[in-house]
Amino acid sequence: MADQLLTDANQKLHDRYIVIRKIAENGGRRTLLALDSHHGNEVVIKILLFNEEFRWEDLKLFEREAETLKHLSHPAIPQYLDYFELDTPEIKGFALVQTYCNAKSLQEYIDTGRNFSELEIIQLSKLLLGILHYLHSRHPAVIHRDIKPSNILLNNTSGNSVGDVYLVDFGSVQTSIKARGTRTVVGTYGYMPLEQFGGRAFPGSDLYSLGMTLIYLATRKHPSELLGDDLNIKFEQIRDISAELKAWLNIMIQPSVNRRFDSTTAALQALDNLSNILSNDEYNLYYRDIHSSKIKKPLSSKIKIKKTRNKLEIIFPTKTIKQIIGNILGAIIPSAIILYVGYYVLFYPTKYLIEFLLQIFIINYIVIFLCTSLVLFLSSCVLINLFGRTKLLIDEKRLIITTEVFGSQALAGAPRRIIALRHIWKLVSSAQEYKLINLKNDIEKIVKSPSLIIWEGTFSNHDLSQYLNQPLTLQERDWLAQEISDFLDIQIIQE
Repeated sequence: MADQLLTDANQKLHDRYIVIRKIAENGGRRTLLALDSHHGNEVVIKILLFNEEFRWEDLKLFEREAETLKHLSHPAIPQYLDYFELDTPEIKGFALVQTYCNAKSLQEYIDTGRNFSELEIIQLSKLLLGILHYLHSRHPAVIHRDIKPSNILLNNTSGNSVGDVYLVDFGSVQTSIKARGTRTVVGTYGYMPLEQFGGRAFPGSDLYSLGMTLIYLATRKHPSELLGDDLNIKFEQIRDISAELKAWLNIMIQPSVNRRFDSTTAALQALDNLSNILSNDEYNLYYRDIHSSKIKKPLSSKIKIKKTRNKLEIIFPTKTIKQIIGNILGAIIPSAIILYVGYYVLFYPTKYLIEFLLQIFIINYIVIFLCTSLVLFLSSCVLINLFGRTKLLIDEKRLIITTEVFGSQALAGAPRRIIALRHIWKLVSSAQEYKLINLKNDIEKIVKSPSLIIWEGTFSNHDLSQYLNQPLTLQERDWLAQEISDFLDIQIIQE
């Protein structure tokens, strides 16, 4: 009944939008072409119905799409126009109204027999990378998660120009990696990378989907037809594509996100210099066997790593003897001075009053309790400060940062920091030197120890240097970054 009403010509929704025809149907979703009677222009209405196929996860994605489009402004992306609820006896659900682009999808072009030349594929690549650059540069980054031929529209093609390109259907969009919630697998089989099957998505995930889309245009074969036994895509048989473009596409679709381009900027730069991608190790800069160039543990490092297929444990050393002695002296000398001065300034004039109060039974117990608590607290602080060490443990689900004293977490008394792996999306190797411009327009350089920052979600991060007794050396930082990156299969970003 609801479908019949929605697809009937001249059916009016929200007392404003006159239905022209149905564009698409997928589960509880309907996409309609309609006429806005207020302004006289054609619009697209996406509808989420409350029917037997409805899931609450669908509503969350639908609302996220509307909220995302509301804050985007790009000529190649649909513009948000309206959002309203459908609540009649026959139809219940929500509707999102967007601008309409009278263009055919790449899938429709392929279905009608059109071929795309290498020049057209390169032009498409640059235009789409420009759109993705806009999305990924947002704060927080907007990740489309469902780039495929049917979601890319093309019109105004002429001569040597591929025409105007549009990216549509933001129903799977991700705008942040939240610190709570369940993992949702979205995307389209064949065009989505492995990490999306695990519910994770990064800017590099969109690059993979774009690469697979371009390969589909070149081969006219669905990605599943090109999948080899080793889970790599085999497309070397393409005859009309140069070795340089094949190499570039190969980087885009690497199974590991660490072996793809690390950003749209890097992908565009390589595309602008295709003639160099196979020479002077330019290709190997992005596409190499990471095990052959593995960074080894620095000989002087006291950091220990224990690694199995399902677990990575990093144990950082305690303070050195020199640090411990320095801390003890640093604590004793100021404390002695404070006690000495306090005795003559505060305690001595009132000692007779205190002696009188101590003769009272209950005061004795209060003083003993307070003194005992203070001693235990100070002892705990001393133990943690002098002999505590940090351990980082990564298993299949969590990353745990703990502090131990003599191998015991109970002695440390410090809470564990637990991070779900699905919320970790990047590692940042921070710069050793920052340049600042002061009020006199002079450049000031601020030097800091190398650090490795683990990003949890969009706004929360954990700087390992905050948990360590000794600063990391540059070599240690790079070694640990690679070990963690390889184990989690996430990108390392140089700051």
